[in-house]
Amino acid sequence: MIGKLYLIPTTLGDTEPLEVMPISVKKVVEQLDYFIVENEKSARRFIKKIAPKKPQDSLKLMSLDKYAEEIETQAYLDECKNGISIGLLSEAGVPAVADPGATIVNLAHEKGIQVVPLVGPSSILMAMMSSGMNGQNFAFNGYLPIDKGERKKAIKDLEKLSSDKNQSQIFIETPYRNEKMFADLKAV
Repeated sequence: MIGKLYLIPTTLGDTEPLEVMPISVKKVVEQLDYFIVENEKSARRFIKKIAPKKPQDSLKLMSLDKYAEEIETQAYLDECKNGISIGLLSEAGVPAVADPGATIVNLAHEKGIQVVPLVGPSSILMAMMSSGMNGQNFAFNGYLPIDKGERKKAIKDLEKLSSDKNQSQIFIETPYRNEKMFADLKAV
């Protein structure tokens, strides 16, 4: 029997996990010992909050951050061959959306491992839901360029696309670049 890859949502901010997630997420976390995580410290904190009785020393955490080597990550799902299921945790929100977890999900598909997405908070969908903009036709564009000139061009291109197609354009930014993004949005 082959183990599964569970895509486990995490909270956005300091919200208690079970205030925004179904009990099924807790049940899955309680069953797993292997996790692929962006950040070990925040992953342990989340696991402790959602499954406080789970012994921390039983956890086997594999890092999937910007420093993870591809050769190393290729082996992250090897335990699934032995019938062990693995959880993929994002830093915030849902795995594989604006998140390095997409590479692991793709690898699972290549290896014939069942991918099981669990429901949870997504800042992208929550922003779309609360915006009042066209929710019937929208596009997620990820991160805009860091370079100021390229970013301004991207903003103009998205504005044109929004107007031409009556399509809401969604993108995200890291908190430490928000001020620059707002300034560029106002300027453009």
